[in-house]
Amino acid sequence: MVSRNNTADIANWPQTGWHGHYHWPSTARGANSLAIRAGDTLDVTIWDSQENSLLTNPGERFTKLENITVDGSGAIFLPYVDKVHIRGLTTASARARIQSQLEQIVPSAQVQLSHQQGRNQSVDVVGGVAKPGAYPMPDRNYHVLSAIADAGGIPPALRNPTVRLLRGSKTYEISADTLFESGSKNALLYAKDTLIVEEDNRSFVAFGASGKEDLIYFPKDELSALEALSLMGGLSDTRADPKGVLVLREYKSNQLGIGKPGPRQNQVVFNFDLTSADGLFAARQFAIFPQDTVLATESPVTSARTILGLFGAVLGLGTQAGNLGN
Repeated sequence: MVSRNNTADIANWPQTGWHGHYHWPSTARGANSLAIRAGDTLDVTIWDSQENSLLTNPGERFTKLENITVDGSGAIFLPYVDKVHIRGLTTASARARIQSQLEQIVPSAQVQLSHQQGRNQSVDVVGGVAKPGAYPMPDRNYHVLSAIADAGGIPPALRNPTVRLLRGSKTYEISADTLFESGSKNALLYAKDTLIVEEDNRSFVAFGASGKEDLIYFPKDELSALEALSLMGGLSDTRADPKGVLVLREYKSNQLGIGKPGPRQNQVVFNFDLTSADGLFAARQFAIFPQDTVLATESPVTSARTILGLFGAVLGLGTQAGNLGN
């Protein structure tokens, strides 16, 4: 039996059906500039006012080198200079380094630099948004909510959406509601991160003398037994036993409370008496977990009526047979 006296103790029992919490990196602030990485491309414009310059054509004051790819070593090739290593530099720092090396050959040279990010400088937003795709990072201060906004946001029809962040071999997840509620959850993104938005797939089974018998998905992060009954359409007025609302739950062997708070066996049935204030408040405080079964049992009166009805039918048939015999 579940009452207000033991709901606090039961709340300390292990979670079932999922890991029991959301794991999500905290927010941070990155640099407002973006570092150059291998695979990025650059457009380099070199200005030179000297006549007969090594770098410009006759009658021109500048030359433009387009779509120069930063190689795996983090360098680009420039005529008369050879390789210039610029990986990890900002655009401004890379421009200064290129110009410094050019000055050894053309002292009057001035450099303009345009930086286009390669595939390695983007974030993938997959599913659950209006415009999924790869989004280049405008700088190193790019956060989750910015990426979701760039992807068109989360459609309002999505049921209790969950945001999942894939980073290397690690996976983080959080409910969208929790993400939107607190700025501390707006995690900083790294290049090659992947964001996946999808509906919460946690569910429980509704069964018995209720308005609905079905697999019911969680509409929010936490769900109480009383809220679960509401999602089930309530108890049937003519069939249900309000003293016999049951929650069936299975625990793993390593979750059994031997020497610690918790269940003593794998399968536990929690019973609620909703005819009392104590039972109602207990049901409001009791958490439903994914893969639970919420069972509204039938009233003994209903069973008795069924049995009496069967007896009545048999007696009626016997009476008709007797009349035929006579």
